[in-house]
Formats: sequence, C-alpha cells, structure tokens
Amino acid sequence: MEPKARLWLRYVSIFVFLTAVFQTASAVTHYTIPEEMDEGSVVANLASDLGLDLKSLSQRKMRLDVVASKKYLDVNKDTGELYILERIDRENLCPSKSVMTCVFKVDATLENPIRMFNIELEIMDINDNAPRFRRDTMHLDISEATAIGERFSLTNAVDPDTGSNSVKTYYLSESDHFSIEIQTGRDGSKFADLILKKSLDREEQASHNLILTAVDGGVPARSGTASIIVRVLDTNDNAPQFDKDSYTINLTENSPIGSLVVKLNATDKDEGTNSDIFYSFSLYTSEKTQQTFSLNPNNGEIRVKEMINYEDFRIYDMEIIATDKGTNSLSGKCKVKILITDMNDNHPEISIKSFSSPVKEDVAVNTVIAVVSVSDKDSGENGQVDIHISDDLPFALKESSDNYYELLVSEPLDRERVPEYDITITVTDRGNPPLSDNETITLELLDVNDNVPQFPQTFYTIPVMENNAPGASLSSLTAIDPDLHENQYLVYFIIEKEIANTSMSMLFSINPENGNLYALKTFDYEIEKEFLFHIEARDSGVPPLSSNVTVHIIIMDQNDNTPLIVSPWRAHGSEVKEKIPRSTDKGTLIAKVIAIDSDSVHNSRITYQFLQNTDATLFSLDQYNGEIRTMRMFSYRDSRDQRLVVIAKDNGEPALSATVTIKLSTVETALKTYTEVPLEYDIFSDLNLYLVIGLGSVSFLLLITILVTIVLKCQKAKPSKAAPPCRNSVISERNSTIADSTLVSNDAYWYSLFLAETRKGKLVVRQPVPKGARYIVSSIPRSTGLTETSDSAASTLQASTTTSSSST
Repeated sequence: MEPKARLWLRYVSIFVFLTAVFQTASAVTHYTIPEEMDEGSVVANLASDLGLDLKSLSQRKMRLDVVASKKYLDVNKDTGELYILERIDRENLCPSKSVMTCVFKVDATLENPIRMFNIELEIMDINDNAPRFRRDTMHLDISEATAIGERFSLTNAVDPDTGSNSVKTYYLSESDHFSIEIQTGRDGSKFADLILKKSLDREEQASHNLILTAVDGGVPARSGTASIIVRVLDTNDNAPQFDKDSYTINLTENSPIGSLVVKLNATDKDEGTNSDIFYSFSLYTSEKTQQTFSLNPNNGEIRVKEMINYEDFRIYDMEIIATDKGTNSLSGKCKVKILITDMNDNHPEISIKSFSSPVKEDVAVNTVIAVVSVSDKDSGENGQVDIHISDDLPFALKESSDNYYELLVSEPLDRERVPEYDITITVTDRGNPPLSDNETITLELLDVNDNVPQFPQTFYTIPVMENNAPGASLSSLTAIDPDLHENQYLVYFIIEKEIANTSMSMLFSINPENGNLYALKTFDYEIEKEFLFHIEARDSGVPPLSSNVTVHIIIMDQNDNTPLIVSPWRAHGSEVKEKIPRSTDKGTLIAKVIAIDSDSVHNSRITYQFLQNTDATLFSLDQYNGEIRTMRMFSYRDSRDQRLVVIAKDNGEPALSATVTIKLSTVETALKTYTEVPLEYDIFSDLNLYLVIGLGSVSFLLLITILVTIVLKCQKAKPSKAAPPCRNSVISERNSTIADSTLVSNDAYWYSLFLAETRKGKLVVRQPVPKGARYIVSSIPRSTGLTETSDSAASTLQASTTTSSSST
C-alpha cells in the first residue's frame, strides 16, 4: 500500500476514536435515589444502561471517580451493577437549604480503548432529622401588670431536612394564661410568638413553666421541644397585714428594762422592697405609753423602756402601723392592750443565830448544833415561808418558836465516811412565782478512835527458801486505820509463842513502824518445814484498838544434800570388792546400790547410772532400784576382773550425785551368788559355821562397845552442839546428837534399811516412813579378814525407829 493511503487510514482511525469519546462524554446517565441507603444497596445495572459487555468490564479496568474525598459508589465488575459503597447523607453532601435538588456527578472510565461516561446521581431527602431549638430553655420576665394580648417573641426551631420534611408547625403545652401564634418567614421558615391571654398575679403564681413543641411535615412526623420559664415580676399591689387585729398582753410589774413584751408580725405578699415593712406608733398612742415602751421599727418588737409599777398604771393601750417600702406605699394597723399584774418582788431572808462547829463524830442524836430565824417583807401568801434542808443529810429542822428553827443531828455521824458537811438551809415563800434564799454552813467533825486496824488479808502464807541469810526481809504486813492523827498511828509486833522452847521473837522480827517481817536465823528445810504465828497491829488511840493476822511461814526446800550411798557399804571412798563365780547365770543379781537423800520428795528421788562399765554387754543397772544383774553368762574371753562405777543422782536443780566403785573378781570355784532369800536358808559347812560363830561373837562385842559409847556421848553432849561425824558413820545429820556410826533420816518419801550383807546374799527391808517418824541406823565396820570359806566379810546394819520431836 502506498504511504499516502496509510496516512489517510490513520487519520480516519483517530477521527473515529475522538468521535466515540466525544459521543460518550456528551451522554449523561441520570439516577435518583433516597439518602441513607444501606451499604451494598444496588442503584442500577450500569453495564446494561451503558450497553457494555460484562466480560469487558474487568478487562478494560472500569473505575469510578472519587467525590469529595469519599467513594460513595462502586461497580460490580461481575454483574455490572452500580451499588452503594458508603452511606450517603444528603445534609452533609448538600448542607445549604437553598439548594432544593442535591446532585453529584461521577465519571466512569474504561481503558483499551479509553472511554468515559457521565453519571448524575440525584439524592432525595428523607425525614431523618427532628426539629431542634437553638436553646433548650427560654427565660421570659413578664410583669404582673402586663396587659392581656401582649406578644413575646420565641426562638424558632431548625430542621436540616428540606421541603415538607422541615418544620411545619408549633404546639404549646396547656396553659390558662398563655397561647402561641405561628408566623411564616420570607424563606418559608416557621416562627412562634407567645401571647398573654389572662392577667398575671405574682402572689398567686410566681412562675409559669411551659413546653413548646416544633413538628416537621415528614411521614412519620418528627418533633423537638424546648422549655419556656416565665418569671412574673412583682408590683406593689398588696398592703401589709398583722397576724391579728388586736393583742392583749399580761405584763408583770418590775419587769427588767429591755425585756420583750411582744413581737408583732406583719406580712406583705409582695416581694423585694414592696414587701419590706417598718413599724411605728399611730397618733392615737399616748405619750406616756410611748415613754414606757419602745417599738423596734424593723422587727416589730415592743420592749420595756422604763420601770413599770403596778400602782401607777395598770393598763396601756397603743395602735401600731405597718407600712411597706414600695413606690406607692401601702399600710396596715393593729391595736395592743398591755395589762400590768402584781408580782412577789421581795425575797425571804434567813439569819444564823448560833452555830457549833466542830463537833465530835460520836455526838448524840437530837443534839442541837444551830439556831436560825427566817422573815419575808411581803404580805399574804407572798409573805408565808417554808424552810428545808436536803433529805440526804443526817440532820433535821425543828421549829422552836415563830420563825425560829433548831438544826438537830438526826442520824449517827461517821467522820471516816464524811469528814465534814456543807449544810444548805433554804427558805422559800409561797408567792407566784415563789422567791427563795439560802444560807450554807459547814460542820466539821472531830475524830474519835472508833475504827480497828484492818489487814487486807486475814491469813498470810509466806514461802521462804531454806538457807536464807539472817535478817532477810520476808514480807510486808501493813494494816490500815481510817482514823486520824494518833488514832491511826499503828505499831506492829509478834504475838509471843514458843515452839520447842524457842520463842517466835528468836526466829522472826517485825518492824513496829511499817510491818516489814524479817528472818533472824537461817532455816533448814530438813529440820524446820513451817511456822504458824500471829502478828498484831495496834493503834495509838485512847483506849487503843488492835487486830491480828495469822502468818504461815513455809520453808521451801533447796537441793543442798548430796545423795549418800548406804549399800554396798565401803569405808570412805574405798572400792567395794566382790567375788563371783564365772558360772553365774544370766539375770543373776550381782549387787544392789542404794542411796538416800534427806532433801524433799522431789529433790530426793534417786536414779542410778553406770559411770564406768568394763563390759557394757555383761552387766545391766536398773535406774530406779539400783540392781546390778548379769546380762549373759561369762565366757572365756571375759576379763577376770570387772570394774563398775555407779553414780547415784538426785532430782534437784542442779542435780547432786555420789559414786561407788565396785570391783568384781570372777573365780572358778562354785561361789554362792547374790539371791534375795532369807539368811536362815543358807547351808554352811562345819568349818564355815565355826568361822561365822567366831566372827559373830567378835562383831557382837564390837556392837555392844559402840552402843555403850553412843549412850555415854548422848549423856555428855549439849543440845545446841552437833555431834562430830565418825569415820565409819553412814550419815551425819546437822544438829544431831546421835553418836558415831549412826544414820538419822526423816525422809517422808521412803526409807531402805539393810539388815545384812554377806557372801551369800543380803536381806533388803524397804518400807514407807510414817510422817513424824525418825529412823536410826547403826552400822558396824566391814571385817577385813578373808578365809577360804568366806570371800567377803559381813557387815550388819541394825535399825530402830524413834518418834521425831516437834522442835524446830
């Protein structure tokens, strides 16, 4: 093809394209929809209306322009439908009410080739807005003198909707005094005027609350309301009025100057200055009345201006005027009559003629202590008087002659209960109101010694720990005497009592001035356990009075005595040596350790323990009875010599103890083991029998010698000195007068006595000690000789009981 032909074809193509674009741009598609359609609502099928193929919408990239930065519409490229993308509000899109038709334009664009379509969318108004007043509350001030028919402009209501959907009319709530009239403005807007149709009266109703309602013409109609508050302004159209037209007042003569007679009250229904009132006397009120009484112009109080005398004037008449302060002032009036009444204006008088004070508290009943006289200058009932004193006082008044009275003692007096009396004598006349006078006298009572000293307690129990220091303070026993001076000065002393030829004053002393009790000696619980005596407190009155109290001194035990091991017996720390056969069976009693303690029951309880044991598997020790027994039979591996150290410990705090060492030697010969059988069952050989008889004879002679020596020493020894301990004594008791080798114990818990200790065994006697009994145990030293038939020497303990004395 020639180049000119090709150029011509290109120009033709461009022309056809521009013609198509121009034709498309000039064609306008118009749609009308109401506002506030829901999102997704279909407006129309744009593809069908524009004659477009549905398949080409996506291929040619069809799009809609944005209107006012918002995209209200969009096209469904699958169906070709134009739908609402965002809710459309006509009032926001076309805010001007002068625009009756609200239209916005959208351009639809296609590519390949480019083609544009003009779309107009007209938005129809719906009644979606209610009328609204610019002010929710409107205030109007209207005078109560305003003429009927007066008009008052009201604020109109506005409605964003247009046409028939805008404000159509107004309604006023029901009212007897007001109505409205509706007017139309040049722009078609509606206005309402408030019209007064009935006269106002502020005193009847000070304000009127109305409701104005604006209604639009939509279907359904919408409305809005506003409150109208009408405040009625006052005019001076009411005169002041008193509560009553006339007043009658009774006033007593001699009323104080300035006292209130009556307070008048007038009221004015008006308000402000129209209701402010001032009071004044009228011309009809006499000059004398105005001189006698004053009138407060502001509050209407009538007060006494000068002294009033019943004998001068008995009636006062006056007329009072109340005037308001309005521009055209109005006034009201009332009449007041004041009647003067006579009064009892003279007080009775009382005079003390004689009075005796002070008096002793034991003064006899009916004794006269004062004489008084009474008088009153008034006459009649106003001059008649009555005299009295308080009923709570132990006194009485007795009339002795006309207007003379005696004051008597009517009940016994007690200075310790009430040391003095303030006696008020009151005299009262019989006037109305009655007048009275009083006189107070003070009666002082003198003390007499009429109270016995009293201790807070009738019985004192005082614990005292033994081994106290001489002169130690034990307690303070203080009595109380409510009397005075020498009648209350107390002296304390111990009532003498002897116990075992010992006076209480040798054991205790008391401070005569303050009652502090002291110990004069050191007490030993093992000797003295308690004391019972009396302390007397005596005053210094005439005659003196006294009382006593019982004192119980309890000596408390201390753990001050070491346990004494009495079995097995040994000489001053030496070892106890015993021989036992190696064939001894399991559980055989080898030895028994017994200790005694002269402390109290709690401190003297003994327990036993091994302090040293050569073989812990061979021997056992009962911690309560001290029995040592074999735990098994001896074997060839066991040592021939066994050494046992036993400790006896008491229950005190801190605990005291004693030890004994027992050395056991095992022999192959068949030696008799310890058994708890009576001695008479033992079988002796002839040689042993002779040896025992010989040893028994020697022991008997030695025992007789010791007993004779003891008797001689008891006769020579002084009671106040303690016998020196013997080398072979088991126990040496404090202050004991018993001879050497003698055991004395007053243990109240239990007592064990060993009667025999031989190679064969031992006989144990254990018995409770009766309260008050004392045991004497004499001992014979262990023999040191050993023979072939005797492995250990016998020691014998002999027992006897004596009754303990009551001496401390």
